[in-house]
Amino acid sequence: MSEERSCSPASVALAFIIGGALGASLALLFAPEGGRQTRTRLRDLATDVKDRSTDLAEDVKGRVEDAIGTGREIFEEKKAILTAAYQAGKEAMGRERDKLLER
Repeated sequence: MSEERSCSPASVALAFIIGGALGASLALLFAPEGGRQTRTRLRDLATDVKDRSTDLAEDVKGRVEDAIGTGREIFEEKKAILTAAYQAGKEAMGRERDKLLER
Protein backbone atom coordinates (compact mmCIF):
# COMPACT_ATOMS: atom_id res chain seq x y z
CA MET A 1 0.00 0.00 0.00
CA SER A 2 1.51 3.23 -1.16
CA GLU A 3 0.50 6.53 0.34
CA GLU A 4 1.17 9.63 -1.67
CA ARG A 5 2.06 12.66 0.41
CA SER A 6 2.99 16.06 -0.86
CA CYS A 7 3.91 19.28 0.88
CA SER A 8 3.29 22.75 -0.47
CA PRO A 9 6.32 24.99 -0.94
CA ALA A 10 4.94 27.37 1.68
CA SER A 11 4.72 24.65 4.33
CA VAL A 12 8.27 23.50 3.54
CA ALA A 13 9.55 27.08 3.81
CA LEU A 14 7.68 27.57 7.08
CA ALA A 15 9.15 24.33 8.45
CA PHE A 16 12.67 25.52 7.59
CA ILE A 17 12.05 28.90 9.21
CA ILE A 18 10.67 27.34 12.39
CA GLY A 19 13.47 24.75 12.50
CA GLY A 20 16.08 27.44 12.01
CA ALA A 21 14.56 29.58 14.74
CA LEU A 22 14.46 26.67 17.17
CA GLY A 23 18.02 25.66 16.36
CA ALA A 24 19.27 29.22 16.75
CA SER A 25 17.39 29.61 20.03
CA LEU A 26 18.91 26.45 21.44
CA ALA A 27 22.38 27.49 20.29
CA LEU A 28 21.96 30.84 22.01
CA LEU A 29 20.67 29.28 25.19
CA PHE A 30 23.63 26.94 25.47
CA ALA A 31 26.24 29.46 24.33
CA PRO A 32 28.66 30.77 26.96
CA GLU A 33 27.27 34.33 27.07
CA GLY A 34 25.70 36.43 29.73
CA GLY A 35 21.95 36.44 30.31
CA ARG A 36 21.43 39.98 29.05
CA GLN A 37 23.24 39.27 25.77
CA THR A 38 21.35 36.01 25.29
CA ARG A 39 18.00 37.69 25.91
CA THR A 40 18.88 40.45 23.44
CA ARG A 41 19.85 37.90 20.81
CA LEU A 42 16.65 35.90 21.42
CA ARG A 43 14.55 39.06 21.14
CA ASP A 44 16.26 39.97 17.86
CA LEU A 45 15.80 36.43 16.59
CA ALA A 46 12.10 36.45 17.52
CA THR A 47 11.65 39.76 15.69
CA ASP A 48 13.42 38.34 12.64
CA VAL A 49 11.25 35.20 12.65
CA LYS A 50 8.12 37.32 13.01
CA ASP A 51 9.14 39.50 10.06
CA ARG A 52 9.97 36.49 7.89
CA SER A 53 6.72 34.72 8.71
CA THR A 54 4.77 37.90 7.95
CA ASP A 55 6.55 38.18 4.60
CA LEU A 56 5.87 34.52 3.89
CA ALA A 57 2.19 34.92 4.74
CA GLU A 58 1.92 37.92 2.43
CA ASP A 59 3.66 35.99 -0.35
CA VAL A 60 1.34 33.02 0.06
CA LYS A 61 -1.68 35.34 0.13
CA GLY A 62 -0.55 36.98 -3.11
CA ARG A 63 -0.04 33.64 -4.81
CA VAL A 64 -3.46 32.40 -3.69
CA GLU A 65 -5.11 35.58 -4.97
CA ASP A 66 -3.32 35.15 -8.31
CA ALA A 67 -4.44 31.51 -8.54
CA ILE A 68 -8.03 32.47 -7.74
CA GLY A 69 -7.94 35.19 -10.40
CA THR A 70 -6.57 32.78 -12.99
CA GLY A 71 -9.20 30.20 -12.02
CA ARG A 72 -11.96 32.77 -12.45
CA GLU A 73 -10.66 33.74 -15.88
CA ILE A 74 -10.54 30.12 -17.01
CA PHE A 75 -14.02 29.51 -15.57
CA GLU A 76 -15.44 32.51 -17.44
CA GLU A 77 -13.82 31.36 -20.71
CA LYS A 78 -15.20 27.83 -20.37
CA LYS A 79 -18.59 29.18 -19.32
CA ALA A 80 -18.72 31.35 -22.47
CA ILE A 81 -17.79 28.36 -24.66
CA LEU A 82 -20.42 26.14 -23.04
CA THR A 83 -23.07 28.85 -23.27
CA ALA A 84 -22.33 29.34 -26.97
CA ALA A 85 -22.45 25.58 -27.58
CA TYR A 86 -25.73 25.30 -25.68
CA GLN A 87 -27.27 28.15 -27.68
CA ALA A 88 -26.06 26.63 -30.97
CA GLY A 89 -27.54 23.27 -30.00
CA LYS A 90 -30.81 24.89 -28.97
CA GLU A 91 -31.03 26.76 -32.27
CA ALA A 92 -30.19 23.62 -34.26
CA MET A 93 -32.85 21.67 -32.39
CA GLY A 94 -35.39 24.41 -33.12
CA ARG A 95 -34.56 24.38 -36.82
CA GLU A 96 -34.87 20.58 -36.98
CA ARG A 97 -38.16 20.69 -35.08
CA ASP A 98 -39.50 23.29 -37.51
CA LYS A 99 -38.42 21.10 -40.45
CA LEU A 100 -40.24 18.11 -38.97
CA LEU A 101 -43.39 20.16 -38.33
CA GLU A 102 -43.40 21.44 -41.92
CA ARG A 103 -43.66 17.90 -43.31
